[in-house]
Amino acid sequence: MYSCALCSIHVCSSGDVDKAPKNCPCNNEKIEKIKELYKQKDNHTIAQASALVVSEGYCEKTRLEETIDFSNKCGYKNIGLAFCIGLVKEANILSKVLSHNGFVVNSIICKNGHLSRELIDTNNINKVAMCNPIGQAMFLNESKTDLNIVLGLCVGHDSLFIKYSEAPVTVFAVKDRVLCHNPLAVIYQAESYYKDKLFPGKINKK
Repeated sequence: MYSCALCSIHVCSSGDVDKAPKNCPCNNEKIEKIKELYKQKDNHTIAQASALVVSEGYCEKTRLEETIDFSNKCGYKNIGLAFCIGLVKEANILSKVLSHNGFVVNSIICKNGHLSRELIDTNNINKVAMCNPIGQAMFLNESKTDLNIVLGLCVGHDSLFIKYSEAPVTVFAVKDRVLCHNPLAVIYQAESYYKDKLFPGKINKK
């Protein structure tokens, strides 16, 4: 069992691994095998480009600018965009920005194929079109994209898209209809406004 989210010393960052907890990944023998994976060409390209993007634009460039820089450093030219119909305006602008910066953009909407919800729930009398993230991935695979960008796919739909995507995937934005697609807002309010919702039945110690 790993519990990095509850750790308070973070020797992985400081380098003082002698103080690492017993269940710290720094103590795991798999680390040596993991190091070898970074020597593989595709992994090395992505890891190196990511590190350079962070160091060159830290706290200066937006996520969109970083995505453009990352794609250029990796030599990606054919970009896939898997987006939600609820963010079609945002997808339109993002596609135009990427195209203007020299990329070929293949974009696939979530409702592609007009699949009925009967396909996954035969008891559902509502026959509206369901989201088709597997289709999004398959169509982008067919387009031979170098990198796929996720824009606002629902929880779980993004999981299926990533599962079936042949190209590397990066997330530009995630779906949160309540918080204007900013899911971290609930984390910042977890001990106050959203406390009763997130920790139901918890007795507060004074």
